[in-house]
Amino acid sequence: MHTVAILVLDDVVPFDMAAPFQMFGWARLPDGRRPYRVRLCAERPEVRTEGFALRIDRGLDGLADADTIVVPGSDHSGPPSDAVVAALREAARAGTRIASVCSGAFVLAEAGLLDGLRATTHWMATDELARRFPAVQVEPDVLYVDNGNVLTSAGAAAGLDMCLHMIRRDLGSAVAAHSARLSVVPLEREGGQAQFIVHEHPPVPRGSALEPVLEWIEDNLAGELTLAAMAERSGMSERTFSRRFREQTGTTPLQWLLRARVRRAQYLLENSDHPVERIARQAGFGSPTAFRERFRRVVGTTPNAYRAAFRGRSAAQASSVTVG
Repeated sequence: MHTVAILVLDDVVPFDMAAPFQMFGWARLPDGRRPYRVRLCAERPEVRTEGFALRIDRGLDGLADADTIVVPGSDHSGPPSDAVVAALREAARAGTRIASVCSGAFVLAEAGLLDGLRATTHWMATDELARRFPAVQVEPDVLYVDNGNVLTSAGAAAGLDMCLHMIRRDLGSAVAAHSARLSVVPLEREGGQAQFIVHEHPPVPRGSALEPVLEWIEDNLAGELTLAAMAERSGMSERTFSRRFREQTGTTPLQWLLRARVRRAQYLLENSDHPVERIARQAGFGSPTAFRERFRRVVGTTPNAYRAAFRGRSAAQASSVTVG
C-alpha cells in the first residue's frame, strides 16, 4: 500500500488539505481495495486553522516512510521551521515524491526543492514566489507542474487535478477516473491548461489625469475604441497619451483595453446565459471569431470551455453540500 503523508502547517487552508485527503482516500482498485494509506503529519499534535483545530496523529517522523508527501497551502506568512525543512530535504534525498498545493510551493522553495525546476502556485502569489526564489522557474499560467518526484499546483481545484494526475501515473486512468467521479470533478484537465486568471488592471495613481479616461473606457467597452479616440478623450496627442499611459500603468493602452474586455467577457460567461456571439458584442470584440481568438490568447482556454469549467465547478460544489 502506498503511503501519502499530508504535511499540515500552521493556519493550513482546509480546502487545500482536503484535495489530497479526498482524492487519495477515495481511490479504489478494481477489486475494491484501497491503494493509498493517507496520514496527517505535523510538528505538534494539534494544528489550528480558521474556525477549528486539527488533531494530528503523527509527527514529522511520519514523513520518513511515506511514498508521497503533500504540502497544502497555508495562511501562515513566515518560513517553515528548520525541522520541517530538514524533514523535507531528507525525504527528497530518499527519493520520496513531494508535491504542493497552492502556497505550499513556498515551503518546498524554502527547502530548496524547487531550485532549477519549473513550479507554480496560485496566480495571486506567482510574482512573490518568483521574487523570493529567483532560482525557481515560475510558471504563472498553468494548473500544475510535474518534475517527476517534485510537483506543484495552483489553487485548491488545481490540487485536485494534480492528485488525479499522480493517481493516473501510479495506477492508470481507470482508477483515476473512479476517484474523479466520486469527487464530481473532471479527469481531463491537464497541467498545462491555464489558470482561470482574472487579470487585474495595473494600478493608476490616485488623482492621475488617466482616471477619467479609464472610467470612460470601462463604460464604453462595447464601442469601437481606438488609440486615437482614447487620446482625444484625454486631451493629449496619441504619442503623449501612450507614453504617459505606459509610465503610469506599465502597459500600453491597447493591452489595457484588451484585458478590460476579457474581464467583462469573463464576468458575462460566469453570470449570464448569453450566447458567445452576444458576449462578443457586449465586451467589444466585434466578431465571435476575434473574441474566441483573443480570449484564448489571454485566458488560455476557449470561452465555451471557460464557461463549462465554472458551471461544472458550481455543480460540484452544490453536490458536495450535506444538509443535516
